[in-house]
Amino acid sequence: MAPSLWKCRSEMIVVSGCLLLFVWGFRPVLSRGCNYNAGHNLDNAWYSKDGEDLPIMVLMPMNESALMSSISQGIDPAVNLAIQHIRESRLYSFSLIPKIYDTECDNAKGLRAFFDAICFGPKHLMIFGGVCPSVTSIIAESLEGWNLVQLSFAATTPVLADKKKYPNFFRTVPSDNAVNPAVVKFLNHYNWSRVGTLTQDVQRFSEVRNDLTNELEKADIQIADTESFSNDPCVNVKKLKDNDVRIIIGQFDENLASKVFCCAYNLNMFGSKYQWIIPGWYQGNWWEQANSTNCTTKKLLTAMEGYISVDFEPLSAKQTKGISGRTPQEYEREYNRQRLQKGVESSKFHGFAYDGIWVIAKTLTGVMEKLREKERENIYRNFTVDDKEVGKMVLDAMNETNFFGVTGQVMFRNGERMGTIKFTQFQEGQEVKVGEYNAIEDALDLINNTIRFQGLEPPKDRTFVRLQRRHINVPLYSILSTITILGMLMAGAFLFFNIKNRNHRLIKMSSPYMNNLIILGGMLSYASIFLFGLDGSFVSDKEFETLCTVRTWILIVGYTTAFGAMFAKTWRVHAIFKNVKMKKKIIKDQKLLIIVGGMLLIDLCILICWQIVDPLKRTVEEYSLEADPQGRDIAIRPFLEHCENTHMTIWLGIVYAYKGLLMLFGCFLAWETRNVSIPALNDSKYIGMSVYNVGIMCIIGAAVSFLTRDQPNVQFCIVALVIIFCSTITLCLVFVPKFITMRTNPDAATQNRRLKFTQNQKKEDSKTSTSVTSMNQANTSRLDGLQTDNHRLRMRITELDKELEEVTMQLQDTPEKTPYIKQNHYQDLNNILSIRNFTDGKEGDKSMLKNHLEQKPQAQWGSVDPSRINRGPLEDINSPEHIQRRLSLQLPILHHAYLPSIGGVDASCASPTGSPGSSPRHRHMPPSYRVMVSGL
Repeated sequence: MAPSLWKCRSEMIVVSGCLLLFVWGFRPVLSRGCNYNAGHNLDNAWYSKDGEDLPIMVLMPMNESALMSSISQGIDPAVNLAIQHIRESRLYSFSLIPKIYDTECDNAKGLRAFFDAICFGPKHLMIFGGVCPSVTSIIAESLEGWNLVQLSFAATTPVLADKKKYPNFFRTVPSDNAVNPAVVKFLNHYNWSRVGTLTQDVQRFSEVRNDLTNELEKADIQIADTESFSNDPCVNVKKLKDNDVRIIIGQFDENLASKVFCCAYNLNMFGSKYQWIIPGWYQGNWWEQANSTNCTTKKLLTAMEGYISVDFEPLSAKQTKGISGRTPQEYEREYNRQRLQKGVESSKFHGFAYDGIWVIAKTLTGVMEKLREKERENIYRNFTVDDKEVGKMVLDAMNETNFFGVTGQVMFRNGERMGTIKFTQFQEGQEVKVGEYNAIEDALDLINNTIRFQGLEPPKDRTFVRLQRRHINVPLYSILSTITILGMLMAGAFLFFNIKNRNHRLIKMSSPYMNNLIILGGMLSYASIFLFGLDGSFVSDKEFETLCTVRTWILIVGYTTAFGAMFAKTWRVHAIFKNVKMKKKIIKDQKLLIIVGGMLLIDLCILICWQIVDPLKRTVEEYSLEADPQGRDIAIRPFLEHCENTHMTIWLGIVYAYKGLLMLFGCFLAWETRNVSIPALNDSKYIGMSVYNVGIMCIIGAAVSFLTRDQPNVQFCIVALVIIFCSTITLCLVFVPKFITMRTNPDAATQNRRLKFTQNQKKEDSKTSTSVTSMNQANTSRLDGLQTDNHRLRMRITELDKELEEVTMQLQDTPEKTPYIKQNHYQDLNNILSIRNFTDGKEGDKSMLKNHLEQKPQAQWGSVDPSRINRGPLEDINSPEHIQRRLSLQLPILHHAYLPSIGGVDASCASPTGSPGSSPRHRHMPPSYRVMVSGL
């Protein structure tokens, strides 16, 4: 059959068919050249004899030109050392004979080597080896058909973990997937619950990534982003940064690792904010050998500083003697001696190969013991065992393996080695071990004070966003609250002043009830400032919603109360002095109170509907992220609390429209009555100024408050200052003039009971500042002339008083001349009394005064008997009889002459043409004096 075999080898198609047969586990019909049974020198009683040589098939790439051949060369001293130690232990009744077959890391050549071992080699109880993943997976898939069990020491590919496909495959080296539970444990240790993955688009790394995804989902760790790349990783690294991935788990080889870290350096993805976790099986100084980027070595080292690498532990760090009677450190020394003697490089798999030989020895020992026991049980019968039964026994013995080797505790779970995973960190150009993970105990052990992060603490797994309320500064709130309290104290003082002096004519004339409403409105407006400064930092969310409603009600009612009272008083002034028909009518305070009550009723209707239909609620507005001012690894997201509802614009429009119309009408009334000065309504001018003040400040305050809604301190400051300014100015304009007047001249209001006012109604629609100035100058010159005339007339009155006294004396002494005096001097007496009445009352006709001055009273009085004037001694005039007579005439005359000055007689009674009997006060006078009184 040998010629046919070589023919099969020469023809590719036939070879491929033969290989597939081996893959599927079929035993071909072999003839002379490949006798499967005859070619083996191991009989069926191999288990019953001591000192038997048991062949082991070893599959490795031995050719130096082959890929991964360095691994085979590095583990060869370890295999020989293990066989030597087994022989020296004298615990095993057999000797293991390794039969090495070169796979050359090629699928076809590897299958050929396996075929040759089956056809021409001894009967192998087990297969040891499997370095190259592709070759190993092909052979491992066919092991069940050959009833063979394979133990690998270097195949880490995760594909081989599929027990349905590879039921007879075991490995002493942990799988690439074995690092994933360790990584999850490491993430949990630092409370990292959000990660991202960056994977090279290769099957090996993709499988690890898929298994890692499952492990992360089990641990409830969020995968923020998963990126894969083939050649240029920069785009994917940029996506990780855009998604705010801080903890990055990489799966790529060292050739692309340099590109990844170069991109990380250019994107500033290194340092205290980022943590890279990458495979730990890279060659030493890989960044120098595999650097094909534009980044210098210094830049790469800067970006690499602090990365964590994860890989299986090649040798246990425990100082414990294992199955060979040696500690891992003692074994390592012996291995290095053997390696140096052969002149080969060390392989990190040598410890797994060493423990693998011990696994085979223990497994075969266990199988032999079971077979011998069965043989003893069947001593009276011919006991035989086939390959399938032996293969099953080997498989069971492998699953029961448990001992401490140089790589740690050796045991299998579903064919996978439960080994130790080490963590190293790149620190200042070299990797330092910082901890390890024991898969059997599921425990992570970090070495104290060895791991060093770039910052003061481990990096955050995300940009932690700290919500920060934009609140009112306490110092600002305190300052404005203090000013508000002072304003309320001032309002309280004005209220006390207004109530205490409510019966005083000065206060009574300015409607004290309306003044009280102005004060009440001002105090409510002041009180709203305290509520506007309270936010979520002082009260709870539910209380904040209540404040939204309360402060709105207080401010609106306070504004309407104060402004409504001023509006009503201004309307009364306008109604009286702009409508001639109402001049003699009285507008009482009750009517003004009704006006204010109507305004408040409208407010209440709007507010009640607002509260029932669409109440104010607490809403939170969040703003864009901001850097932490203290430089911490957090981001600040400011948020601001508002009082809003669904149809906020509509409700504000209704309130602003109503208040705006009211304000405009108030400003109109104030403008119309700007020239009215009424002593009886002594604060009308100041009320108008207050209306202007409130109107302008409210417009400015509402506009600026809307524009600064995202700046609570500015908004609160503006709103508070507008309220304080409007309330304070209004109260001061209304009450300070009254207070000053009562302090400086308490009786000013009672010196003249007659109401006086001046209103310029000429040219009221076209006055200019020039006409007003000229009118004031004319009034000033006229007043100076009247004062001069008044002084001159008073001097003349003094002279006439003396003459009147003399005439009176003469009349008493010469009764016979009385008729003449009555007839000739009647007009003079009336003129004298009229002059007295004019000078004291400051009224009368100027032309009449001029006519009186042109007369010559000396000529009129010249008809009196000169002998009477020049006669007699003074005893006659000053006698008691004469004095009594003079007083009886002078006192009534003086009383009626000065009566208008003190309010005794109305000015209308002083007309020279008035009837003597028209005044009721004259009816009781004697007839002889009627001519004197009638002139008053």
